[in-house]
Amino acid sequence: MSIYVGNLSYSVTQDDLTKVFSEYGTVTRVQLPTDRETGRARGFGFVEMESEVAENAAINALDGAEWMGRVMKVNKARPREEKSSRSSSGSWGRSNTDAYSSRRY
Repeated sequence: MSIYVGNLSYSVTQDDLTKVFSEYGTVTRVQLPTDRETGRARGFGFVEMESEVAENAAINALDGAEWMGRVMKVNKARPREEKSSRSSSGSWGRSNTDAYSSRRY
């Protein structure tokens, strides 16, 4: 499982997050997504730890804690949602018959 860490300073590094979270257990992976166009950090990241006990300890201790001038949001990461591709029919994912099926003339 992964931990979501939000409201981070844009200057936070992977090493910074590793140091903070390692106080609660072994950190196995840190990800800091960056903006595709600017390359700048996006203000959130993901931390994976060796055990669920360590993850829970980190979440309980760090959620709402002030760090680097910001109040962190720390919780279990939700699975990434798949983005659906939009059709070119203009019906926003519904078939053309569904768009008008409830209308009465």
